[in-house]
Amino acid sequence: MTITRCAWANKSELEKTYHDSKWGKPLHDEQELFKMLCLEGMQAGLSWSLILTKHDNLCEAFADFDPHVLVTYDEQKIEELLQNEGIIRNRLKINSVVHNARQYFVLCEKYGSLDDFLWSFVDHEPIINNWESESEIPASTPLSEAISKQLKKEGFKFIGPVIVYSLLQAVGIVNDHVVDCSFRFN
Repeated sequence: MTITRCAWANKSELEKTYHDSKWGKPLHDEQELFKMLCLEGMQAGLSWSLILTKHDNLCEAFADFDPHVLVTYDEQKIEELLQNEGIIRNRLKINSVVHNARQYFVLCEKYGSLDDFLWSFVDHEPIINNWESESEIPASTPLSEAISKQLKKEGFKFIGPVIVYSLLQAVGIVNDHVVDCSFRFN
């Protein structure tokens, strides 16, 4: 059987593995959702392949993006992270991860969980698109704009509509595998 992937996933083994095993699969694990929110923010202005290359270092530096740990990060820890060559050393992005960890708890108090918050925008059912080619896939949608706007109201940073749309794709809220992709419904 011939395996067909979304074209973006054929650039490296890391991208193939990520595409085949994670991208577009409905995700409900709370910490993994928060991790993906943070990683998508880290990607802003960069490539996802760079994030995948630095993934292990990022997870180690940010305690696997556990918000319970991240809220304890102080200015000394942030300065230490800025010296870590294995991660994205952007002060605004690093600060946003720590800041968003604090906002995560506020959001959970209000909505129950990040999972409930995100999935409520689609009535807890993934949107399955029928794109013939990647050129048809938008960078953002009215849905990602609405979620971004609400996250901003909740105090989150680095969560614009394009970042949010990437998050929705990554965690399977939106299935944007092209129609001939072997992993569309796997």
